[in-house]
Parts: sequence; structure tokens; C-alpha cells
Amino acid sequence: MSTRTGTYTLRSKRRRATLVAKRRKAALRTAAFMSPWLIGFCVFFAYPLISTLYFSFTQYDGFAPPKFDGLKNWSYVFDEYTLFWPALRNTLWLVVVMVSCRVVFGLGIGLLITRIKTGTGVFRTLFYLPYLAPPVAATLGFVFLLNPGTGPVNSLLGELGLPTPGWFTDATWSKPALTALAVWGVGDLMVIFMAALLDVPKEQYEAAELDGATAYQRFRFVTLPNISPIVMFAVVTGIIQTMQYYTQPLVAGKVASGVMGGSGQQFEPGYPDKSTLTLPQLVYNLGFQRFDYGSACVVALVLFVLAMAFTALLMRRRSGLIQAGE
Repeated sequence: MSTRTGTYTLRSKRRRATLVAKRRKAALRTAAFMSPWLIGFCVFFAYPLISTLYFSFTQYDGFAPPKFDGLKNWSYVFDEYTLFWPALRNTLWLVVVMVSCRVVFGLGIGLLITRIKTGTGVFRTLFYLPYLAPPVAATLGFVFLLNPGTGPVNSLLGELGLPTPGWFTDATWSKPALTALAVWGVGDLMVIFMAALLDVPKEQYEAAELDGATAYQRFRFVTLPNISPIVMFAVVTGIIQTMQYYTQPLVAGKVASGVMGGSGQQFEPGYPDKSTLTLPQLVYNLGFQRFDYGSACVVALVLFVLAMAFTALLMRRRSGLIQAGE
């Protein structure tokens, strides 16, 4: 019995060793296939994030070695830096209003084009072309069109007897003007929504029509449930892009203020009256104009936390809707 027991124990150990070796090989094989992503994640996300967190607690100008400074950068940004809170309010305003308008208009244009019987290609091209315009050129064109004194938009509004806003020279209208610029270039969302709308099963529309559903009911109970993942994708990517909104408000503020200066000329962003100021502009202003990298890292971390919070909230909301539907 003892010999048999010893043989059985030896075989069990060999089997376990073989199983462990197979699992180890499988893990190494998986790690090898994932290595490009792992390297990219570590180099382009983990390391910059950890470095940003570290520099936010240091006094660093990019030349001298960083010195640990505790919470002084955080205190300076939140309590003393007068541009932070206006930039935060503007960024949140743009996230809520601009992203909503882009999604609504993109979906509306996508629905319109999918319903058109003739000339679909022409309309699709016309709506998509503005998206291809370079951001600087598009902003310059909008500033010219919305010039309060000589712009054709205000000239037309004046002839119609309507109010003529100051647009990029008026703090009340500067953010709506930026929103109009973003909606004008909504061709990317239009294409995405068109693909999603064309993928909705026609049988569901036919069944809804047989049940006497109205156009709104078909949209509410057939179209939206089928394209909800695409809507979520558009909202999340729109929030991330708006959190990085830098070029258009900076160029619009410079042109409207008449300060287009060359390299080396200081320009306080946010014209008019800090209404076009966004958090990415603060990162550039603090880091590359004032050489205060510690404070710039604080603002960058605030952007990161806001983007993660918005994304987590939306994903949780979508998960709750899916569970409720089930």
C-alpha cells in the first residue's frame, strides 16, 4: 500500500508541476501578445500620470531640479490663481452645452440624410466638409463672419431688424459663438450616427408601424435603444475632446482682441473678460509662459479627474438603464 501511495503521490506532484508549467507558458504567451499595449500604457499613460502627480508637489521650472514643496502648488491654484475658477466654469459650461448641441445636431443631421431619397451623397459631403477645415482657419473664418461691426452675419441680422450681438467681443456671447463653431464642424458625428441609424433593423420599424406607433414613438422606442451605445460613445469622446479644448478659444480671443503677436509676446488668454478661458489654456500659460510646472501639473490633474468623473458617471448611468430595461 505504501508503495502504491508513494507512486500516486509522485504522479500527482508531476501532474501539478506540468499543469503549473502549462499555465506559466500560457501566461507568458499572453503577456507577449499584450506587451505592445503594456509598453504603450506604461510609457504614454502610467509614467506621465505618476510624473504629473509628483511634479504637482514640487517647485519646478524645467531647468533646476525639482524641490518638494508640499501642497503649495495646490493652494496657489485653488486660492490665489485668479484665472483658475473662471477657466473651470467655462470648461464645464462648454462640456455641458457644446457636447449636448453637437450630439443633438449630429444625430438630427444623420436622421435627415438617412431619410432623403435623392442627393444623399451631395448633402453628406456638404455637411462633412466643415469638419475637415483646420481649426485655426475655421476659427479665423468664424471671427470674420461674426465680426460685430463688419461681419455679414450681423449685417444680415441688422437688416432683418434683429439684435446684433458682439459675439467674440462680448463675454455673454463668446461661448455661444464657440458652440456655433463646434456645431458647424459636426460632420464627424454625423457620419457615425448615419452608420448606426442604417444598422437599425427595418423589421422593428415595420412592427412599430403595424402597432400604430407615431414617428416620435418609433424614434423613442426603436431608434434610440438601438443606437444608445453610439450615443454614449459620442458623449464620452465629446467630453474628452472638450476637456482638451485649446486652439479655437485661444485663436478667437487673440483675433477678437487684435493681439496676434509673434513668438515671445505675452498674451493673457480669455478675451473678452476671461469668457473664452479654458483649463488647457491655463496648463500652457502656467507651464510654458510662466515656467511654473508644478501649478500646471495641478491643473492637468484637475482635468484628468473631471474627465474620469464624467465618464464614470455616464457609464454608471448607462449600466443602470440597461439593468432597468432587462
